[in-house]
Amino acid sequence: MTETESIAYDVVVLGAGPVGENVADRTRAAGLSTAIVESELVGGECSYWACMPSKALLRPVIARADARRVPGLGHLVQGPLDTAAVLAHRDYEASGWKDDGQVQWLDGIAADLYRGQGRLDGPRRVTVTGPDGVRHVLTARHAVAVCTGTRALLPDMPGLDEIKPWTSREATSAKAAPGRLIVVGGGVVAVEMATAWQALGSRVTLLVRGKGLLPRMEPFAGELVADALTEAGVDVRTGTSVAFVTRENGTVMASIEGGDRIEADEILFATGRAPQTDDIGLDTIGLAPGSWLTVDDTLRVPDSDWLYAVGDVNHRALLTHQGKYQARIAGAAIAARAEGVPLLETDPWGAHSATADHDAVPQVVFTDPEAASVGLSLAEAEQAGHRVRAVDVEFSSVAGAGLYADGYRGRARMIVDLDEEILRGVTFVGPGVGELIHSATIAVAGQVPINRLWHAVPSYPTISEVWLRLLEAYRG
Repeated sequence: MTETESIAYDVVVLGAGPVGENVADRTRAAGLSTAIVESELVGGECSYWACMPSKALLRPVIARADARRVPGLGHLVQGPLDTAAVLAHRDYEASGWKDDGQVQWLDGIAADLYRGQGRLDGPRRVTVTGPDGVRHVLTARHAVAVCTGTRALLPDMPGLDEIKPWTSREATSAKAAPGRLIVVGGGVVAVEMATAWQALGSRVTLLVRGKGLLPRMEPFAGELVADALTEAGVDVRTGTSVAFVTRENGTVMASIEGGDRIEADEILFATGRAPQTDDIGLDTIGLAPGSWLTVDDTLRVPDSDWLYAVGDVNHRALLTHQGKYQARIAGAAIAARAEGVPLLETDPWGAHSATADHDAVPQVVFTDPEAASVGLSLAEAEQAGHRVRAVDVEFSSVAGAGLYADGYRGRARMIVDLDEEILRGVTFVGPGVGELIHSATIAVAGQVPINRLWHAVPSYPTISEVWLRLLEAYRG
């Protein structure tokens, strides 16, 4: 193997997904020389196998569902979706699984890209084995940022490898709709992919080990989504575990604990994520390969003055937008330390503190209806020791909801901290609420007092008037 001489940079970033790209953007903006290492496609999981392709699949599904609930329009959109056109647009949004545009962007910020497997090789040192077999040695004057993300976690089940199950990657990049699809899981990937493929022509069976869907949200979110999936034709089975699976003559046979057997053409396991840290050299710096990386609120690994772990790999909030937020915080912290700033702004909500990871994480689930939340659920707030009150209203009480869709169904909840008189969390479930959640994020992250929110007047007649109904219900 040919080895080049060691090249020194201020910052070396492992992983060129959205998180790594944003770290590089911030460090380059601060004038720090930056190398970024990527073993697959620049742009990462989100661009090619997660956020972008999945939402491209889901957008026509949700748009058709909304149109069907509009008087004068519904009868015109009763037919099936043009699956070929949807998949073609999905391919476009995934850039045809080519990263030319992302590479051009990196060139634009003058970050140096190294393609190949990057591994730590002791403190501040990274080796990169390129596809041509050349081994590059990179040293970091100030920081190495691990932004390698996560991979799909498959259960330890006999025969699973042989049947070639779908993970989120296959589910978002499939070239055709399977006739029958089993989805195992009850989280975001499971419900979104069940929504998409059922609408694109598959007969979907959703197998959920727990009692309901979307267990990290308020219980009513999972209940409303489950009801809608059932109405759409998905066979939703809760409290169901898969014992083992086989594939015979192309047909998947899933055996359920208790004796039932289900046949399908494909089976998707959406059962969690694992950190991509198995083969990045953690052992050379005294950390366990394959482990999640613990960090402080500046995203730096404790007992280190040079190692950062940003995005999904630190297990704080496994969401692209939250990883990009962390990248902005980490980039600012790296730059400040490189400049010799004696005291960083690490108080809550400071310039160098990723406080939102704890108190104001937003998420949208792109099902029909959409489910969106930010901050703490009622159970989480009570578990954290806050004295809180949950305030619920139905969207049917809002004039804008009735105008948006005939028979609009949905619910809103805000969690009020009774001592601080601020919001600890908000959840919306209903058509179109994904575009409503940022108002809640501002209220939660800004810790806006309830009395001030009373003066934030929602426009009439919009769905946003749900805020007025929530405040009225709280005041009584």
